[in-house]
Amino acid sequence: MNRDSSHFFLLNMGHFFDHFFTLIFATVAALALSREWGLGYAELLGYATPGFFAFGLFALPAGWLADHWNRDGMMVVFFTGIGLSSMAAGFAGTPMQMGVALFVIGIFGAIYHPVGLAIVTTTWKNTGMRIAVNGVWGNLGVASAALVAGYFIDHGGWRAGFVIPGAVSVVLGVVYAWLRWPTLSAATVRRGPVQAEAGTAPSASAKAMLFRVSAIVFITAAISSIVFQSTTFALPKIFDERLQGIAGSMAEAWKTGGGAGKSDVATMVGMFAFVVFAIASLAQLVAGKLLDHYGPRSIFMGAAVIQIVFFAAMPGLQEGLALAVAFGFMLGAFGQIPINDFLIGKMASGQYRARIYAIRYVVSFTVLAATLPFVAVVYNQWGFDTLFRVLAGLALLILIAVACLPRALPAQTPAGASA
Repeated sequence: MNRDSSHFFLLNMGHFFDHFFTLIFATVAALALSREWGLGYAELLGYATPGFFAFGLFALPAGWLADHWNRDGMMVVFFTGIGLSSMAAGFAGTPMQMGVALFVIGIFGAIYHPVGLAIVTTTWKNTGMRIAVNGVWGNLGVASAALVAGYFIDHGGWRAGFVIPGAVSVVLGVVYAWLRWPTLSAATVRRGPVQAEAGTAPSASAKAMLFRVSAIVFITAAISSIVFQSTTFALPKIFDERLQGIAGSMAEAWKTGGGAGKSDVATMVGMFAFVVFAIASLAQLVAGKLLDHYGPRSIFMGAAVIQIVFFAAMPGLQEGLALAVAFGFMLGAFGQIPINDFLIGKMASGQYRARIYAIRYVVSFTVLAATLPFVAVVYNQWGFDTLFRVLAGLALLILIAVACLPRALPAQTPAGASA
């Protein structure tokens, strides 16, 4: 693997860990802490909420620092900071200590999206496919959080699910610093943005298109964040309630040597969530390939229609049918993820790209954080069936907004990009 491939691999690992660390608590809360700490699932969600607000709000200063200092330097800060704060979460003894640790995880996690995506879109060609591949890694992080946390709950305790991956992330930070040392050692604080691209002033029509696309990007990003957070955070709990028969049967089938297979139900629930997330995340590869060839409008609309259909079908389903329909709506949810980032990469100049990504993720993750109390209220008052109906309505709003996108965007190649 050459340095260019290694760089892209580490950026992908960064996206993996970014989502992994922010969602470990989702499985731990659903399957362990509600019993160990004697708190309800909805109450535990409150301790995670500040961390998700930090995940969004700190994206803006992270993007600003990246543009004025050094993007690779910010990636080193990301790997080491999120790893150390995850290890701290593993030693939390009270809900308040856990909440503080999750808040710090959110601060460091905020670095990745404005910085990592800016690097991806300014370093390589085939932007749609690169973003899609990077997105798959992020969603494998979502999937693996449930699997790894579920495994450690059954084998060694939930604390190891925070501590061991945290140590791995710190090591990756050291490796990233070694790989990118030439750019890190040359980094100095600048009074203007780095990696500026020359270009002519946009025409009035181009400005109008930029405004139109930007409005749609931010509107759909906000709505999509509600859908994404509701599904990825709640899915372990949904499966815990609706797949107990399948999970128990598989745990029994896997037991060996007279062991108590029922003790592995958490592992089975985590595995189901992992399989759904992992397979559904492959939709991003399809979306990325299609984006480079056909543009975003039709692909975005297709993803929205898929979500409408499967969210509307989910209420009342149990066991195998619930699992199958969950595959469907997660295919739509994951398939639309690279589209907004593709639009920003096409429309934003390189010198401001990190900050524009930062604004996009401030919007996305602030809404995402506010989604947790929303999910808690809906779950406590009406249950998950009502949540699915609400999500179907939100997907319909996305479809309406996307129908207003222009059919074609101006072509733009990143300066200095490589294949």
